[in-house]
Amino acid sequence: MKSDSFIFSKRSSLSHQTAWIAPSNIALVKYWGKHGLQLPKNPSISFTLSNCVTTTAVSFSPNQKKEEPTFEFYFDKMEAPDFHPKIDQFLARIVPYFPALQEHHLKISSHNSFPHSSGIASSASAMAALALCIVDLERQLHPELSEEDFFKKASFLARLGSGSAARSLKGPLTLWGKTSAFSDSSDLYAIPVEAHVHSDFKNYCDTILIVDKGQKKVSSSKGHQLMLGHPYADKRFEQANRHCVALKSVLENGDLEQFIEITESEALSLHAMMMTSSPRYLLMQPNTLQIINKIWDYRVTTNIPLSFTLDAGANVHLLYPAVERDKVIEFIKSELIGYCQSGQFIEDQVGLGAKKM
Repeated sequence: MKSDSFIFSKRSSLSHQTAWIAPSNIALVKYWGKHGLQLPKNPSISFTLSNCVTTTAVSFSPNQKKEEPTFEFYFDKMEAPDFHPKIDQFLARIVPYFPALQEHHLKISSHNSFPHSSGIASSASAMAALALCIVDLERQLHPELSEEDFFKKASFLARLGSGSAARSLKGPLTLWGKTSAFSDSSDLYAIPVEAHVHSDFKNYCDTILIVDKGQKKVSSSKGHQLMLGHPYADKRFEQANRHCVALKSVLENGDLEQFIEITESEALSLHAMMMTSSPRYLLMQPNTLQIINKIWDYRVTTNIPLSFTLDAGANVHLLYPAVERDKVIEFIKSELIGYCQSGQFIEDQVGLGAKKM
């Protein structure tokens, strides 16, 4: 499928209101490095979360200018002009695929259930929710759009706002990027990983330890740019491709030991790329490392398959089977909570994806 397949050229304006909830996701195999217009240099696989979500409501009305879409944006019920450049860029990128959007004014209201810009993929859930609202408008003009094609186009558009947003529509597992492991994979949009997933991974837990809920010093967009010309980039992309193939088998057979090996390797590889870029930088903090060492010691002494992963930030995602929840929460409260900012952590688990309100 080519990008042109997503063009819906019918021009019309109408009033429409809609609201969607889209989840964040946590990558198991990491996407880091891109080319072209938000295309990944390597495939990635993620858990879709359940509690860490963005709720976005959009009221569409006819726009008299009919030259470009106009909008107003509210975050937590307050006008938020700091977000305007990113939304402007997103709308400009998607207009070629839905020209009727030019004839509309958008009143956008958004809320996150988790801290913004702290490495919990807030841009992923936010752009996914906004893309779903926009494709919901398209469906009013294009009623024959199938459910499958609706979500495929929403993933395609969400990707143009934030690459990882492509993975924030379906669950419990999603793949984005072309890989030999999945014949229907694509760089243009994400696909759900549904067939032959072991039952252990359908209710996996992700408890997020908030080491730092402040805004990151280096954005993910800047981090992706620094992969251009990175001395270890090609080897990193090869590693991610190998891990996607290996993880497919793990997800089918339920091999938790191998799952831990792959996901922790991916987390540390991601941050190794940051530490060896030019300019180099660190997003992990001392407490991040303290937590990792505690996890490793705990796993050795208890044989409980608790592992960690990291997104592009200091916070630590604890991954474990649901059956181990009580023991892990006890471990967090007794050993790890002191490393969390204000003792804060978020309990989450894999979810089934976005839903319309």
